[in-house]
Amino acid sequence: MKLWDKGTSVNSLIENFTVGKDREMDLYLAKFDVLGSIAHAKMLQSINLLTKDELAELQTGLVQIYQVIEKGDFSIEAGVEDVHSQVELMLTQKLGDTGKKIHSGRSRNDQVLLDLKLFTRSEIQNLVISVCELFDKLLTKAITNREYLMPGYTHLQVAMPSSFGLWFGAYAESLVDDLVLLKAAYQITNQNPLGSAAGYGSSFPLDRQMTTDLLGFESMNYNVIYAQMGRGKMEKTVAFALSSIAATISKFAFDVCLFMSQNFGFVSLPDELTTGSSIMPHKKNPDVFELVRSHCNKIQAIPYQISLMTNNLPSGYFRDLQILKEVFLPAFQELHDCISIAGFAIDNMTVNTNVMADERYKYAYSVEDVNKLVMLGVPFRDAYKQVGTEINSGTYEPSREINHTHAGSIGNLCLDEIAEKMVVVVEGYDFERIEKAYAELLG
Repeated sequence: MKLWDKGTSVNSLIENFTVGKDREMDLYLAKFDVLGSIAHAKMLQSINLLTKDELAELQTGLVQIYQVIEKGDFSIEAGVEDVHSQVELMLTQKLGDTGKKIHSGRSRNDQVLLDLKLFTRSEIQNLVISVCELFDKLLTKAITNREYLMPGYTHLQVAMPSSFGLWFGAYAESLVDDLVLLKAAYQITNQNPLGSAAGYGSSFPLDRQMTTDLLGFESMNYNVIYAQMGRGKMEKTVAFALSSIAATISKFAFDVCLFMSQNFGFVSLPDELTTGSSIMPHKKNPDVFELVRSHCNKIQAIPYQISLMTNNLPSGYFRDLQILKEVFLPAFQELHDCISIAGFAIDNMTVNTNVMADERYKYAYSVEDVNKLVMLGVPFRDAYKQVGTEINSGTYEPSREINHTHAGSIGNLCLDEIAEKMVVVVEGYDFERIEKAYAELLG
């Protein structure tokens, strides 16, 4: 079954190539196609294109299909082109001509647009939850290890004293900014395209504000051409936000791989979280973080893939956009898996509490000793030269005393303030509106 079928056949090679992986990808969208159809049917009844009895039948049938999807029993049958065709086929088989009325006033184009936005909105909500869980783990580690020093680096050279609390806390605060960027992408996503039809509207008096409210959207894409132009733009914008989260996790994974090596020895994982070598019996490899790093770097490529597939398209719909699903839809689960396994490993990570006792790191205290001379009244440039001379002559011995008190420093990590920043950001997402709307649609 094809929604565009006019009784002519298409060459099987052409059909197989043009359908591609669409049936597989459409399973991601199935329940959202049903939710959109319920809202659309309610709107059609409000403008007298459906009777109340027909709406009742359609709503009952659609809720039953939704339940099948939720149980994991939904599939797109052989010969059925996509999820939209499958849902309409199931309704028609159950309800006859009433099922055929569901498509009035909409195009498959704005169905896809709507489904993608509903799917993305839902996945962003799941992602916010996952990121918050990772944030909490990092913050807990920062609190637990706030007193333990480690060397900080610039140019991969020992620089100044840092701490494990500072290190863990840095990645926690990075996730706050990642969710700020994701919120901007969420606001772009949270606009209703339904009613744009093929990109040029409809002669039916569609009540687009009604479907906007029924589906819990914050607003709508008012201009029907822009609604269609939004396909690809929304995916790219969201992908950039995903890549920002992935970049934070990838950088953390690189740090862990580095710090777990014997030349550093700052952190360790229990044996059951590492892998070995087929010929070197001493090896304990941080494979989990190496794979997290690779997955996250792969995710960072997605916005550029989308850009290359869309950057030379004029306004209007083109089949090129179909391929976006293949790189975009699975990305959420891939990122979620990285967040989940990284969080599990962080929970089981142990820090070396005596790192700074190693003589290799004694020069990290040089700035502290320069500052102490300055506090005694020595001009900074003279103090710098004095300590530098001691280092060059081999007579320097650090005091190993740290006295950082300003906001965000070793002695004042501002972890409560970072936690509050995250609370404010997350409260800015209005997920409750969506949950309430869906409950009423399925009620």
